[in-house]
Amino acid sequence: MNDTVNEAKAPSDKTRLRRYNWLAKYDRDTINAIIDGGIVCQVGYVIDGMPYVTPTNHWRIDDYVYWHGSSASRMLKAQQKGIPVCFTVTHLDGIVFSRAAFNHNIQYRSVMAFGDAELCEEEVKRAALATFTDRLAPGLWDYARPPAEQEWKATKVLRMKLDEISAKVSDSLPGEDDEDYAGDRWAGSIALKTVQMDPVADPKLRPGIEMPDFVKNFRYVGVK
Repeated sequence: MNDTVNEAKAPSDKTRLRRYNWLAKYDRDTINAIIDGGIVCQVGYVIDGMPYVTPTNHWRIDDYVYWHGSSASRMLKAQQKGIPVCFTVTHLDGIVFSRAAFNHNIQYRSVMAFGDAELCEEEVKRAALATFTDRLAPGLWDYARPPAEQEWKATKVLRMKLDEISAKVSDSLPGEDDEDYAGDRWAGSIALKTVQMDPVADPKLRPGIEMPDFVKNFRYVGVK
């Protein structure tokens, strides 16, 4: 453990990990990999004194993270005013079994970021949504029917600068007391991963329509 190095790399006191600080990761490569490795995030915020945490889809472009939703969304209407938000992404990688009940744990990778969300202008919104769509499957944006103007109007995109951000990675077995190591109880871990299944065609698909290459070659970003 090198707590001094970790603390020196923390972007701010708010993002510096205090509990289990040896699990902290502040380098941008680790942070970006965790963000890019998932499609679902959680965004926390407060409206009229009431806390909310909303799961939504996210994507990253350079040093910004983006999410989108309906123009009528209460969440987006509040966030576009610049209220503070907390953005998180978590991947569950395994279950850890210890000799001692207090030491059972999980293996995971997580990111937490703080900041103010901002509404994307129309040109930025359109480019960002194209990037998001092609992130799901390269080539999907050009293949699908382009959005109608009413669909564009019905959609908002928000983004947040990734300034105050940190990652937490737990990928090992916990340390145990010497008397537990000397005992006769089993300890170890079970790795977990996302499994991608075969494509299933829409039952309403007209005969003769071939599966496009971006579906044939699709690989979910979260599959290790």
